[in-house]
Amino acid sequence: MDSQERKTGTMGIRIEKLTEFSDTDRILKHIRKGSVIFLKIKDLREKDMGELKRAVDKLKKTVIANNGDIAGVESDWLILTPEYAAVERA
Repeated sequence: MDSQERKTGTMGIRIEKLTEFSDTDRILKHIRKGSVIFLKIKDLREKDMGELKRAVDKLKKTVIANNGDIAGVESDWLILTPEYAAVERA
């Protein structure tokens, strides 16, 4: 379903996996298009912690520069939002 076909008041939420650093470009493209991303980072965390830190730093800098939000959920997931959405923290 295209964003133009969505009903008013609906929001796209994508579930993505971060398996290597190069995945960050694809994920950021979806953020720029306005999707909220629920990102599984477990695979990269188990494979290469240094690469995970690099990837998360890139995601964080770009999301914040675009007035979005990023938050960790447990140790295996991140939520990334575009500027129109924010993560409410308890």
